[in-house]
Parts: sequence; C-alpha cells; structure tokens
Amino acid sequence: MASLDLLLSRFSTDALVEPAPAGGVLESILSTAMRAPDHGKLRPWRYAIVQGDARLELAQRVVASMKRLDPDVAPAKIEKRLSRFSAMPMTIVLGMHLRPEHKIPVLEQELAVGAAAMNILNALHATGFGGVWVSGDVAYDPEFAAELGFPAPHKLAGFLFVGTPKADAAGPTRRPVDGYVAQWTGKPVQFGADT
Repeated sequence: MASLDLLLSRFSTDALVEPAPAGGVLESILSTAMRAPDHGKLRPWRYAIVQGDARLELAQRVVASMKRLDPDVAPAKIEKRLSRFSAMPMTIVLGMHLRPEHKIPVLEQELAVGAAAMNILNALHATGFGGVWVSGDVAYDPEFAAELGFPAPHKLAGFLFVGTPKADAAGPTRRPVDGYVAQWTGKPVQFGADT
C-alpha cells in the first residue's frame, strides 16, 4: 500500500526551489514516460529541458508570444509569466510529436502525452521533488511551438515547472471520490459533482 499512499499524497505546487533533479535521477524520472499507455506505441511525447540561463530566454519568448496573441495583454500578466518562467529551477517543455496521418487518432496520441506527463509528475513526487503542469494561451501558439522545435502538426501540451517543494508547500485537502463515480445500470449515469 506504500505506493498507493504515495499517489494519494501527490499534489501540484509551483512553490519550488533548487535543486531540480539531475543525472541518473532525472533520467529515471523521465523514463517513467515510457510506461505510459500508448496505443500504437507511437511514443508521441518529446521533452525539452530548460535550466540555467535558458530560463530567461524561454521567459522572453513566452512574453513575445503573449504580446503576439494579445497586443493589449495586461502588464501584470506579463510580469507574472516572466517571473515564473525565469525563476523555476527547471521547466520541462511538453511537446507532442503528432502523426495526423496515422491510424491512431490524434486524440489518442494527445492522451498518451498526458499520461506520460502524469507519470513524470508522480515520479517527481516519489523521488522527493515536486512540480506543476501549466499551460495558458502560449501553449496553443503554433509560432511559439515552432520556435521551441515543435512545428505543425506538432504542438505543445504545456510545461512542467520542476524543483524541490518549499518546506511549507502543501496541497489542498483531497476531495472524496463519491461525487465523481457512478454505477451504470443501463440508464445514463448522473454524478453528484455535476448537480
């Protein structure tokens, strides 16, 4: 049950400090992606690791994308994104290497990318690190994606901010699962969470 307790204690946080995982630990964490459900064994995930001085360059490109998408973007929003992207110990750019012509539907390829990212978040937690998956408007900017090495038809699934959780970092209280589960008996199900 220790593994189950570990999964039940995971939470997302951007209250992160150095160090980020490195070397063999980082390789093991990223290797958990290779165990994600993956119809067709396409392995559509691609990861670009951003650390050190490259963080500021990424942050500046994020801001350029924001301004391209919305010339009237609020200065406070720009400052927040610039600060976050340049200060995180590590950012993992979540790329989706999509094959629209393949018999496996693109949606299933994208779901595989999501499953692999969740494996990484769980592995971060299991090794004493933490992270949070973020997206926002820039994650859907094809020009920005191309600048990072993911030209169409490839895309971004967002970014993982990675590091060591601050000592006082804590997740929200875990909700009971009751409202999100229903027994199907031949009629359409209804969920308590939706009422």
